[in-house]
Amino acid sequence: MCSDDTQRFNRLYRDYRSRFIRFAQTYVEDYDTAEDIVMDSMMYYWENRRRLPHENNLPAYVLTVIKNKCLNHLQRERRRAEAESRLHQWADWELNLRIATLEACDPEKLFSDEVQQIIDRTLASLSAQSREIFIRSKYKNQTNREVADALELSVKSVEYHITQTLKRLRTALKDYLPLLFLGLPVLGSSPV
Repeated sequence: MCSDDTQRFNRLYRDYRSRFIRFAQTYVEDYDTAEDIVMDSMMYYWENRRRLPHENNLPAYVLTVIKNKCLNHLQRERRRAEAESRLHQWADWELNLRIATLEACDPEKLFSDEVQQIIDRTLASLSAQSREIFIRSKYKNQTNREVADALELSVKSVEYHITQTLKRLRTALKDYLPLLFLGLPVLGSSPV
């Protein structure tokens, strides 16, 4: 019986192997993959031969196994291709987002917003009188005399407060001073 099984298998292998490979290669489009599928299918037949009725059409049975293994292979390929497509779509979306974000980026505005925040924090840390004097002088463009008259101070006192505030601003803006030269045109935003 075992010898009969071996002869049937050898005859099946010899007579149909190349046809089975061509059939599988038609669908999987790769000779090595087709050959692997055929060999796996032949092994599947060999391992399950005792469960098959003797009158079974062996080439048709093995071809059915090959067909199913080709289908499984192609379905795995499709899932892999779909996953790759989703990854490419994600990468494209992410790249487009980075491009759009960079195109929308205005370094001048970012820089001026950052500088303005530092100025606002520094002014907020001043005494109420120093802040009022500085805002009147730099934001409202009042002369030292006008500020002194409005706050009932001497011009020297106004000059002292402005000088002290400018020193604090120079310290706070030390990383930006080479670029700004402390002309303070950034002070156009709202004061604290």
